[in-house]
Amino acid sequence: MALLLAPAAQARGHFDTAPLTVPHPTSFAQCRQFFADGRPPVVPRRPTLRELCYEAFAVLHSGETKTPIYVAERLNRKTFENARVKRKDRFFADARLPSDERAELEDYKNSGLSKGHMAPAGNMTTPTAMAQSFSLANMVPQDQSHNSGSWAKIEDDTRKYALRAKGDVYVITGPVFEPGAPTVGDGRVRVPRYLFKLVYDASTGRSWAYWQENREGERVSAPISYAELVKRTGINFLP
Repeated sequence: MALLLAPAAQARGHFDTAPLTVPHPTSFAQCRQFFADGRPPVVPRRPTLRELCYEAFAVLHSGETKTPIYVAERLNRKTFENARVKRKDRFFADARLPSDERAELEDYKNSGLSKGHMAPAGNMTTPTAMAQSFSLANMVPQDQSHNSGSWAKIEDDTRKYALRAKGDVYVITGPVFEPGAPTVGDGRVRVPRYLFKLVYDASTGRSWAYWQENREGERVSAPISYAELVKRTGINFLP
């Protein structure tokens, strides 16, 4: 089932749209294919956590930060074979989330920060998956130069690795917030201090993680170990 734009947005020709309901479940039981061995990460208890399934990724969303806690994908060579999907920047708020738990388009307006994909648009291989990747539930407020610079390179390097891998590569991406984190918009969407991307090759058992400060001028540094990522985030990503 395709994701449809609200009629008013279509008439205006806007790239941003009003809240939409995505025709996918709200329980990881329905999209376990995005997790190694079908087992989602173990996250410390927090208020207002909600599970969201999309065609090409899964999101654990926080109504407290109004961002993902993490976004999970499964990539492999077959994922990208013959994929020719045109990018369409139509951001939207997912109406499956209560209005007081989600980011809205107005929150990002005039913030000076970009809507930073956690599951990148470049990984989407169908029109529906591409459209759904622009859900604000898949976004964090991100420094614009970082988004288009070192972070984009990490996304591209991860795709290239998945194309070379013999089997499935599981990728988990998310933000890390510090106490008293700044916010954007009337909805007070929190701005992360750091972003991480965990890459796990199921065929070799190899894993590593990128750890990036969400700032201008950040360069791609050497990856950190899985154990170090767990220590820094408190999340058991591969239970």
